Amino acid sequence: MLSTYNVLEAATRLGIRKVIFASSETTCGICFAQGERRPLYVPVDEEHPTVPEDSYAMSKVANEVTARSFQARTGADVYGLRINNVIEPHEYAEMFPPFLADPALRRRNVFAYIDTRDLGQMVARCLEVDGLGYEVFNVANADMSVAATTDEVRERFYDGVELRRPMGRNETFYSIDKARDLLGYSPEHSWRDVLPDPGYRA
Repeated sequence: MLSTYNVLEAATRLGIRKVIFASSETTCGICFAQGERRPLYVPVDEEHPTVPEDSYAMSKVANEVTARSFQARTGADVYGLRINNVIEPHEYAEMFPPFLADPALRRRNVFAYIDTRDLGQMVARCLEVDGLGYEVFNVANADMSVAATTDEVRERFYDGVELRRPMGRNETFYSIDKARDLLGYSPEHSWRDVLPDPGYRA
């Protein structure tokens, strides 16, 4: 929190007109919560309440409030990235086979992930698009990190959770619509490029 404040203060004093900072998927209060937490609705967008229960998520929410305050003072562009679980390309083969067999392993990440290369693309788009003022963006890949379909995940894990709009067969529950609409973000990578989809049986 202190380092984020100092960076924003330094940028303000130096007249820097754009700051991009790392927030987190944890701000919605699911990832590191004690016990099971479910989103209030799906897909989870940037308007979902931030209800952190742990110190890490609390610090990220505090950073968002700090960033909004500096943006209001300066009028500069300040974009926060609510980054989901970051995956390096070599980790698909190492980590994903258990996820594909048991989607419950990915519940705390809202079944989502972000490839490092697509995270790089997201940062590049933030650098290229000016004039948005203060914004926060979810950052994830377009698909889920499990082999179960959207309907299968909803039936098993999100029964009774409000569905805000129709979703695609394998669409991420961590909505990236805002990044697509405002930044032109278009993720290009998937575990499906590396591993065969084994299908899923509940």
